[in-house]
Amino acid sequence: MSTPLHTDICILGGGVAGLWLNARLRQQGYSTLLVEPHTLGGGQSSKSQGIIHGGTKYALHGKLTTAAEAIAGMPGRWRACLDGSGELDLQGVRVLSAHHYLWSPGNLISNLAGFFASKALRGRVDSVKGRELPAVFANPAFKGKVYQLAELVLDVPDVVRRLAELGGDSLLSGPVKIGGNSDGITSVQVADQQIIARRYVLTAGEGNEALLHGAGIQQPAMQRRPLQMVLVKGPNLPALYAHCLGSSPKPRVTVTTHPCNDGQWCWYLGGELAEQGTDMPAEELIRRAQKELQELLPWVDLSSCQWATLPVTRAEPAQSGLVRPDNAYLQAVGNALVCWPTKLALAPDLSDQAIAELERQAIQPELPQPTSDLPCPLVATPVWDTLFS
Repeated sequence: MSTPLHTDICILGGGVAGLWLNARLRQQGYSTLLVEPHTLGGGQSSKSQGIIHGGTKYALHGKLTTAAEAIAGMPGRWRACLDGSGELDLQGVRVLSAHHYLWSPGNLISNLAGFFASKALRGRVDSVKGRELPAVFANPAFKGKVYQLAELVLDVPDVVRRLAELGGDSLLSGPVKIGGNSDGITSVQVADQQIIARRYVLTAGEGNEALLHGAGIQQPAMQRRPLQMVLVKGPNLPALYAHCLGSSPKPRVTVTTHPCNDGQWCWYLGGELAEQGTDMPAEELIRRAQKELQELLPWVDLSSCQWATLPVTRAEPAQSGLVRPDNAYLQAVGNALVCWPTKLALAPDLSDQAIAELERQAIQPELPQPTSDLPCPLVATPVWDTLFS
């Protein structure tokens, strides 16, 4: 058994939320160790569409909701980091689109939804026409309306790569064993290495449940909300980053476009299509997606594309009725902080909550940064490269 590693903070889970918090804490002088038993960003982060939401999709019925208000400031914080003036230096991270869009396919109900969204979110939603339209809509067959959002879309694997750089030598990989009781965590073992921290932070998404169970911690409980995403890969797919408005308060379909390692592009489809397709066989959901895209974008040739589906589990703190939480979540349990960001965009907010809780508990930087012979975890391969390999 090697000598135990002593650190101020041990973070368990190497998605965007854990990596963001790790970088923030190191910046403030804390010694940290982040443990990821698999790959960095390999859970919910790698399955994200990369949209840095500003809350628009939560207000499509015409009213600002708690969820919309909670996330409203996130695009500005991320943009500041991307230009080097924010809390973390994310300069060089690939921006897939400087804006996300809403589009209405042209029917009355959809147009009304877009109108009310623009009134509710004045200053965050702008109608675009003519030369300002994204190229995919610059077709005579398109008769709908397009709104530009104060949101952006990022290449999540590149975000993870940059956050891992900011983590330096604090990132460790290996199988994890955890022990504890209702008062908190008593031990963390990574391979043959024991870690002793003043505070432990759980940011492992769906993996939090197993960590809590292993530590003997009963609360907070976790819920799962499933999706089944659809992926469309082809050599000549036009760039599309948009929510399609439908008759309900949720986007009919949400499309983002991602680069594959062979030079092709992949459309990643979420929204109601993914929510309603949870229990469908993959072939049936693909047929529904093909029909949907043919109806919405008939001028886009998808005949030579490859199709796949991807089950995704959104792991969150348990809510009454299995509803989506409005905010990033943190609960202190003894010497542990149990966290779920709930949305990729809320990683900065979650780090604020964690740092505030450490300050409340009077946990200030104290220990030097430990060194370890354990390997550094690799960045996860994007799901579109895994599914179509």
